[in-house]
Amino acid sequence: MLSTGLTYCSLLGKLTILDRMSIASTENPASTEEVASDGVNASEAEMASRLRLAVTRLHRRLRQQTAGGLTQSQASALASIAKLGSPTLGALAACESVQPPSMTRIVGALEELGYVSRVIDSTDRRVARVTISREGVRVLDHNRSVKNAFLAQQLRRMAPEERQSLGDLTVLLERLIALDEP
Repeated sequence: MLSTGLTYCSLLGKLTILDRMSIASTENPASTEEVASDGVNASEAEMASRLRLAVTRLHRRLRQQTAGGLTQSQASALASIAKLGSPTLGALAACESVQPPSMTRIVGALEELGYVSRVIDSTDRRVARVTISREGVRVLDHNRSVKNAFLAQQLRRMAPEERQSLGDLTVLLERLIALDEP
């Protein structure tokens, strides 16, 4: 749970951008000198690079820890639906940074699995909203438990002082993410 006022969708967007940056950097790595010419000193550039790669790799490992037969897109959309309440398809597509036709397919697949349903908006019958079902909540909770168990297992393999350092780092990462927030 983020207590910094960071929205779920903005965090998801930042992680997606970090992931894309990681792919781009492996295809066309920038040298420290190039970054340094933009006014960032070499040690800051190195730290930024290492942090970006570590966060990206951890995010990738967590994405691999799924249950319930969901694709990453489906799991992400399901989490957004749970967070947003009953969004429209357009709002959900914007939150997930995908085109509306893609979101229509994702929601269709989630409907077939029984994890969501579409409900006609009571104030505007032209608008459909997506709501999560009890089974969808169960699968989402299970996926979160699997991811948390993976992280807990990894943390158990570390020394107590390293775990404390990670706790301190988590606070700093939350602050780092919140710097952009209004």
